[in-house]
Amino acid sequence: MKRLGINIDHIATLRNARGELHPDPVYAAQFVKSNGADSITIHLREDRRHIKDIDAKKICAIKNLKVNLEISTNMAIVKTALKIKPNYICIVPENRKEITTEGGLNLKINKDKIKNIIRKFKKKEIRSSLFINPSLNDIQISKEIGVDCIEIHTGHLANLVKSKRDYSKEFTRIKKCAVLANKLGLDIHAGHGLDYKTTKLLSKIKEIKEFNIGHFIIGESIFFGLSKVIKKFKKITK
Repeated sequence: MKRLGINIDHIATLRNARGELHPDPVYAAQFVKSNGADSITIHLREDRRHIKDIDAKKICAIKNLKVNLEISTNMAIVKTALKIKPNYICIVPENRKEITTEGGLNLKINKDKIKNIIRKFKKKEIRSSLFINPSLNDIQISKEIGVDCIEIHTGHLANLVKSKRDYSKEFTRIKKCAVLANKLGLDIHAGHGLDYKTTKLLSKIKEIKEFNIGHFIIGESIFFGLSKVIKKFKKITK
């Protein structure tokens, strides 16, 4: 069975819409874990548009809960993450004006900076990951940087599948990247834009060990309930 990580950022988005305390992301983290999530993903953005520092601190303090903290390369955020001490960190690109993460990291430009950041987390024995495009070159650079795993950006594939266009080339790209990453000893994750169909499709790639899904799960749960949606994804990833 592949692992299922659930991103609960949009629980915080909903809370922040009223500027109140409900729904509580901390309770959401406990709830999804009790319903089968293998880990929780939260993104501590520079503009704090959803998850706040206190949310991240409280969630990372929950016993027996594996937390994957997404961060940018902003050094203030890096320092905050080191203090919070999540189980895992995933470095992602971040643009203040973007609605959601638009693609993978530019490793050619940021290689040295990211390498130095990864060293800091390794000293704290925190598993490190990079959010990258499905590129063989980026897989090689990720290995050189020294991360434990990579998360492949699946947004383009998801858009092709949803628009009922030919996705075979993109699927093959992702598969080749997963095979290479596995040969290099990296743990392979996949995420962005995933729904039932794309997750089922990517589950055929044996090298992918973890799916991180957020927006679709939270949106689908409005109609069918969070517990049922999680159970359906767990069934798909078996």
